[in-house]
Amino acid sequence: MRIASLTDFLLMRIERGADDAGAQARNGAKAAGMPLNRQIYQAIREAILSQLLPSAWQLPSSRDLARELGISRNTVTYAYEQLIAEGYLETRAGSGTFIADTTPDQIPEVRLNTPPLTDPSGQSELSAHGAQLIQQAGVSDLQWGAFMPGVPDVTLFPNKIWSRLQNKHWRRSRADLLTYGEAGGYLPLREAVAEYLRIARSVNCNASQVIITTGIHQSLDIVVKLLGEHGDSAWVEDPCYWGTRSVLNSLGIKPVAIPVDAEGMRMRLANLRQPPRFICATPSHQYPLGMVMSLSRRRMLLEYAATRKVWIIEDDYDSEFRYGSRPLASLQGMDIDDRVLYMGTFSKTMFPSLRIGFMVVPESLATAFAIGVSELYRGSQVFMQAIMADFMTEGHFASHIRRMRVLYAERLHLLQAAIERHFDDRITLTGGEAGLHLALGLPPQCDDLAISRAARAVGIVARPLSRYFMNDETARQGLLLGYACVPNEQIAPAFDKLAAIVKAHWK
Repeated sequence: MRIASLTDFLLMRIERGADDAGAQARNGAKAAGMPLNRQIYQAIREAILSQLLPSAWQLPSSRDLARELGISRNTVTYAYEQLIAEGYLETRAGSGTFIADTTPDQIPEVRLNTPPLTDPSGQSELSAHGAQLIQQAGVSDLQWGAFMPGVPDVTLFPNKIWSRLQNKHWRRSRADLLTYGEAGGYLPLREAVAEYLRIARSVNCNASQVIITTGIHQSLDIVVKLLGEHGDSAWVEDPCYWGTRSVLNSLGIKPVAIPVDAEGMRMRLANLRQPPRFICATPSHQYPLGMVMSLSRRRMLLEYAATRKVWIIEDDYDSEFRYGSRPLASLQGMDIDDRVLYMGTFSKTMFPSLRIGFMVVPESLATAFAIGVSELYRGSQVFMQAIMADFMTEGHFASHIRRMRVLYAERLHLLQAAIERHFDDRITLTGGEAGLHLALGLPPQCDDLAISRAARAVGIVARPLSRYFMNDETARQGLLLGYACVPNEQIAPAFDKLAAIVKAHWK
């Protein structure tokens, strides 16, 4: 079907609200919420793309079309000029304005009448890795409130101090903070992080070994891309953080489940006979169960990595928050063979949307990693990195951690008391010595996924523990309960609601 009259076509496309053509067009523009010149432009453009207006077809002059529509010539001129600029129309000296030939030169093996995509979710278009990622996704649509694990109380962040530091940098208006960052990250922040890690976490490093990233996910991503090959394997704790599995799977690395006990990863002889490329561990505070890897297991891991040339990826995600004892030294601090890559984040200590993390790599890899991060992701967040550097060097970071450690300890005790009030010793608790969450164990006959869904329906987040296991046969029923972002007075009432749901599912 072809258009016989452009004027009639445009009048039909523009919503009408009065009798004469000009009033119709003007009222149509108002009703559509779009300027009339844009409506004319869009109508002609769509007619060209749908081949209602053929190539080389001559349009009426802007003066004639404006007169026929009863509108300003400038309105039509705008639409014509925009279409000419985008290549839909062309002008020929002395002849007028014509539809340009926009047909592709060649469309090999065109299949006529190809049916449109019928899957609105897009699932059928995903790759195997993409489908697996979406199917096993652990991310929640809620990121705040009772009992979201791993989220700090951002309402108590020292905004005034941060704002003052931010304003200081804005006043200086330095170009180097607003462009792409240097390889490895903003040097003053790398120096501040190195100093902090040496003191607080016994990490052996200098500023050149510190690589600034956007967080644990990106740190793991760059490690695997620079040190791994598609088809390699990685030992992961079972249960483990869902994000670790997601990143590994997306990069073609096969996760191998290693069960954990009270001393951390429990390697069996069958595992030791098949060395992986990577070992991913949370030795200072196992996620999600909370145990600390014993000294003997740490030494075994380091010796095995050194003799088999395996890379250990140490995720030290929330070691700053220990209650009743000092934070434990890092695994990296014990490494004398340069086989440990240490990762940390400011998401738990500052606020998650800051999106600044860091990793410490062996000196022999420092230059390659700095270049790799810059090459793949470009230097980002330089301005925020500069503020973070000042926040640390002026002592605000250490002060903030001390304040929050006291507050989180209070909230932990309130949650433990609420749990004990409802269940006495019928439920086991793990992970209550550190971090921002604890794991509440449930009897095997309970369905933690069903409980989690029921809790979500009343606005409570209770992550099912079984979803963190790779092996369904050894998966345990339970709930992950975060307390850091729940105000003190809301902990008991929120858990009362959750307890009622758990009891309803208790068989």
